[in-house]
Amino acid sequence: MESRHQTTAYIKPLSSNSLSTEASTHHLTQKKQPYVSRQPDGHIHYSDDENAMWQALLERQAKQIPNRASLAYLEGLEKLKLSRTHIPQLQDIDEVLQATTGWQTAAVPALISFGKFFKLLADKRFPVATFIRRFDDMDYIEEPDIFHEIVGHCPLLTHPAFATFNETYGKLGLNATKQERLYLARLYWFTIEFGLMGATKETRKIYGGGILSSPSETIYALSDEPDCRAFDLIDVLRTPYRIDQIQPIYYAINDLDTLFDIVNSDIMGAVKKAMSLGLFEPTYAIKTA
Repeated sequence: MESRHQTTAYIKPLSSNSLSTEASTHHLTQKKQPYVSRQPDGHIHYSDDENAMWQALLERQAKQIPNRASLAYLEGLEKLKLSRTHIPQLQDIDEVLQATTGWQTAAVPALISFGKFFKLLADKRFPVATFIRRFDDMDYIEEPDIFHEIVGHCPLLTHPAFATFNETYGKLGLNATKQERLYLARLYWFTIEFGLMGATKETRKIYGGGILSSPSETIYALSDEPDCRAFDLIDVLRTPYRIDQIQPIYYAINDLDTLFDIVNSDIMGAVKKAMSLGLFEPTYAIKTA
């Protein structure tokens, strides 16, 4: 079994006519040249086009996150001191993560096994594919590129609650069955990838990396259009999702420290209960072919 770090949510259009479903391992554009991660050997030399892609993505998203992203994310982004003109080297990211929460990155291919994904998180190593999307994929890419991982997730890996949640999640996943891992994937999806925080619409902010690396979804997620629900662990585990479109449902925790509360709860007991209850009816179109 292969995983795009279990979840894939990158810069997306506001609509999509593709039919990929949850846990799909098929690329939407199979005829396109596949992405290949660079193997770090000291310093990775990215091309001018690759650095230009990084700059374009960063500039576009920088216009959307003020007043929308959580304060912890913005503080973490400041700590990383990302170059606006060049793709960062992983060792530079590692220096900041090690100094704050003891984490580091791990260079990986675009596709890794579930087992490797869980093992990396359990060892406090966050998987990062060392390639960046091409300009013709600027608005949508299924593979988790370096922009998504570094800009979407690494800022919050400087926060203890976010870091602890990822570590605990990895340890749980290592010991979970194949079926339990599918339910755990929904927990990761509605927190680390697509999580919101704030008890009211007026106080709501974004912390999910899938949203924060998507300019269109950054705006949409805090609008009146989606269904934003208070976080309930059992409900989250029972909520199906699609990887290829803007999310119709989000779950909001009170604040980032709520992740500590989730970690300290009986997550696997909740997984077993959710499995016995079954999934909710999807709120999106079902794949028919």
